[in-house]
Amino acid sequence: MQSDDGSTFDEPTGEFPVAGTHDPRVTITGAEMAADFVEDAPEVDPTTLLPHWTDAPTGQVPIVVAREAAQGDDPWSAVPAPAWREGEADWVAHEEQFDASILAGDEKVDDARPWEFILPEEEIAEEAVTVEAPRPIPMRAQRTRHRASANPLAGRAVRQSSSSNVSSATTTGLLLAVVVFAVFFAGPVALTVLILVSLAFASAEAFAGFRSVGAHPATILGIVAVLTLGVAVYNKGLVVVGAVTVLLTIFGFIWYMSAERKIDVLDGLGATIFVYVWVGVLGSYGILMLSPHTYLHRHGMAYLFGALALTICNDVGAMLTGRWMGRRPLNAALSPHKTVEGTIGGTILTLIAGAVLLPLVSPWTLTHGLEAALALSIVVPLGDLFESMVKRTLGLKDLGRLLPGHGGLLDRIDGLLFALPAMYYLLHVLKLS
Repeated sequence: MQSDDGSTFDEPTGEFPVAGTHDPRVTITGAEMAADFVEDAPEVDPTTLLPHWTDAPTGQVPIVVAREAAQGDDPWSAVPAPAWREGEADWVAHEEQFDASILAGDEKVDDARPWEFILPEEEIAEEAVTVEAPRPIPMRAQRTRHRASANPLAGRAVRQSSSSNVSSATTTGLLLAVVVFAVFFAGPVALTVLILVSLAFASAEAFAGFRSVGAHPATILGIVAVLTLGVAVYNKGLVVVGAVTVLLTIFGFIWYMSAERKIDVLDGLGATIFVYVWVGVLGSYGILMLSPHTYLHRHGMAYLFGALALTICNDVGAMLTGRWMGRRPLNAALSPHKTVEGTIGGTILTLIAGAVLLPLVSPWTLTHGLEAALALSIVVPLGDLFESMVKRTLGLKDLGRLLPGHGGLLDRIDGLLFALPAMYYLLHVLKLS
């Protein structure tokens, strides 16, 4: 190291320089040698040199674009040089991509997985894989019932039945009343037989209505189930309803399974069970009232008489009042001929029958008669509307022509089918059983 005045020193003296008496610059010895060495270095292209760190920034980013393949016997000559990709053009400029397969041997295992290793000394026998035939796509059975529109109730009541008038309807109604009340004097067994025959005819009419629109209910099986249920309820009570229903379902499955051609189960077994429940199960409550095992003092006939009398009074009162002053429909979509005024008139006549007629029959009283009349004034119109909904859905005016002026038998007992279970459970609530 050499000072400014040219003197040299080998060891530090421990003295500190005085401020303002020396030059603060530092001189590095050997700079001349470095300059001489740079002069002997090969000439470098100034365009490839980076700018000096003291120069102002240019905003340019260096990029490596050397893409020429190496020459000679270099084994890595097939691998392209690295490239700095800055824009989309740089990605498409270099189309040759590195293929990792060049590092592998001559044999390639196309289906090898990275976590499995196949050693040369371990030979694994390939098991033959049996390709199962594809399962056939299940085809939906062709629907046999007519396709319903967005509103299945719109414009359905188009089929016309035989013309009816008040006189023929009144005559038929009086004859039915005489026959029914005459059978009441014959005893519970004769009345049970009459109910069974009525339920069989009613279910046959309902099955015929479903067949008229293309459905395929098991008519014979359904009628047998209705009759079987009635006889079983008379002997054993309501406990047999579940057993008969299960048997109908099983035999119905066998029925359609052995059919000669494919049948839509919803239009077949579904219609069968629907009619069985609607006519058979609901109607069996009338037989239940007549069963000797239901009531201790055999008052079942009196209770059944009350249900039948109140239902008839409700129907007659609604029909007469509706024809006389009916203006506002009760439910125009289901039954435009049933009016609010008719329903009120039917309710009034039913209450009168409950207060005057039922107390004449033991063990009915005035209070219990009015309570039963009030309850049936609600459920009987519901039974009528329910049957009207079924008929409009099927597109039928009436389900039968057995009774002149009334249509079919089911058209007459539709309200009674709802009244029978309502009366049975009302008796338990009133503790009359």
